[in-house]
Amino acid sequence: MDEFERELRQALGRQPAPQDLKSKIMARRAQQPQLVRQPRSTPRPHVFHWQRMAASITVAAVLAGGLLWREQEQRRRGEEARDQVLTALRITGHALDHMHSQLTAHDHAAEE
Repeated sequence: MDEFERELRQALGRQPAPQDLKSKIMARRAQQPQLVRQPRSTPRPHVFHWQRMAASITVAAVLAGGLLWREQEQRRRGEEARDQVLTALRITGHALDHMHSQLTAHDHAAEE
């Protein structure tokens, strides 16, 4: 196993590039025919128009969805606040009724 590891390290080890590597690459490149790049074709006007339209519709849908979500969230919070106020009023009403009955009982006891 040690022999294998040594050979593997030697094969995968870093080795300096030959001195004439750059000149060989440049010479080979000079021998190859130059590729002529074709100019990029621009999108057809109607395709570009449809892309803009699709992007606009997407942005409008996202904004509308955000506004609807915000409105529903505000409505939910308002209903929650209303429920809390009604609960507090019920508790206060019960406490006032209890206090009224105690005062009435106290007044009847004082009259006797």
